[in-house]
Amino acid sequence: MMFGERIKELRLNLGLNQVEFSKLLNVTKQSVSNWENNNILPSIDMLINISKKFSVSADYLLGLSEIPTLNVQDLTTEQITHLQLLINDLKNTNNH
Repeated sequence: MMFGERIKELRLNLGLNQVEFSKLLNVTKQSVSNWENNNILPSIDMLINISKKFSVSADYLLGLSEIPTLNVQDLTTEQITHLQLLINDLKNTNNH
């Protein structure tokens, strides 16, 4: 999956239109549109910003990984444990 597809997928999963997504990133709607259509790529700084803001890895955004990892750096161990329990519950729900 290419960068444009990943950005669009991320945006749609968050229930955002291009204007709302662009405001969160402090860029123009045209920038988001160009990314999604694979006309241009964001700067490295913007790639890092997108990665941090939406808690996915740059590798995932660039299509180098199929796993959209979560950044849990600022969470406590207890919060991470809660997330892991939630993830396990979701996986169990999908398997039934």
